[in-house]
Amino acid sequence: MNTNPQDGSLTNSSGGWKFQVISAFIISLGAMVIGITYLPVAENALWVKGFLALGTFFLTTSCFSLAKTLRDEHEEKRLINRLSDAKIEAMLQDYEMRMK
Repeated sequence: MNTNPQDGSLTNSSGGWKFQVISAFIISLGAMVIGITYLPVAENALWVKGFLALGTFFLTTSCFSLAKTLRDEHEEKRLINRLSDAKIEAMLQDYEMRMK
């Protein structure tokens, strides 16, 4: 979702952007998994592959958590700004009514 600069509302992302983001994630994760699978290590050193696989899993889940947290923080700031704007607008309308 993108922010509309005119009114601060959220707009839907285009289909091309969604495709690019999803395909980039799938390709990068797939490349990492293939790289770990074909990593040339000795048979008794499979712990190296396991360690890299756990690192990849942790990095992937951390990426999702960070993206969600940043999105939630952005939406919260947007809501607070809208509430502040509504209060200011109400105060201005009240002031204008008293001045008449």
